[in-house]
Amino acid sequence: MKICHYDDNQAGIVAGESVHPIGPALIAAGHVRQGYTMIEVVAALADDSRREALWRTVKNEKTVPLSQVKLLPPIVNPPSIWAAAANYKDHQAEMKKASGGPDRASLSKDELMAEFFLKPASSIIGPGDAIVIPRIAKHVDFEAELCAVIGRKARRVKEAEALYYVFGYTICWDISQRDPWGRGVQNTRNIRKGFDTFTALGPWIVTRDELPEPQDTRIEVELNGKHVMTAHTKDMICGLREHIRFLSGVLTLRPGDLITTGTPAGVAKLAPGDKLKGRIDRIGEMSLTVEAEH
Repeated sequence: MKICHYDDNQAGIVAGESVHPIGPALIAAGHVRQGYTMIEVVAALADDSRREALWRTVKNEKTVPLSQVKLLPPIVNPPSIWAAAANYKDHQAEMKKASGGPDRASLSKDELMAEFFLKPASSIIGPGDAIVIPRIAKHVDFEAELCAVIGRKARRVKEAEALYYVFGYTICWDISQRDPWGRGVQNTRNIRKGFDTFTALGPWIVTRDELPEPQDTRIEVELNGKHVMTAHTKDMICGLREHIRFLSGVLTLRPGDLITTGTPAGVAKLAPGDKLKGRIDRIGEMSLTVEAEH
């Protein structure tokens, strides 16, 4: 099931080229309140049987053409956005060459996951929106990542049980300023990756049954029509199950929390006027533009 956020804070199910509004049915059933957020929708629909019942209720109701709605970020106010660092060996190598980053070859998986960093919700944009290059920036890259949306409260979760706590998946673009403040240092990540417009999410959330194995999907990116990235999530150093085990061992994960799993190699410098298009198999694709800060 594809759960989207569209127009004036509406929630819907995308089926083919149509959007089935679900807000009124969720309100009528007492699952969310008037003026609901997408976090409430995620928490309400974490139960499989409730999703199935909702679909039976709305599937024959009036729909809206997908082409006529404005897709918004699937979540605009996540409690936390946890971002994995350097989670593909090829990306570690390209960053070491480009920015003088540390050699992580000797790190254990937990030592690598201790580099998780937080991104601010104020940086979120959605499908078709513009990444704004800050005036101060000399070099800004895109990064394209598989992002998990947590559906249930999770604390001290075993890897074997981790996916039970996942509501679904979306695409995350982790936009990253490399220069200034990035060469040879890592403790500036929250700032360099936290500018307004530097976290793009979309096009929707695909529930976990649509992607039963997060380590078995492909990421592809085009920049100005040129293919610049092809990668497979099986090549992550730490998989999503390990991420959930590690993070939930430190803190409580909550419905709506995002865990974005790191970018593969193939990141590239952005310039005003650029056009990005990314796709993750079994999730979908989304496009972004790039502008200069005025």
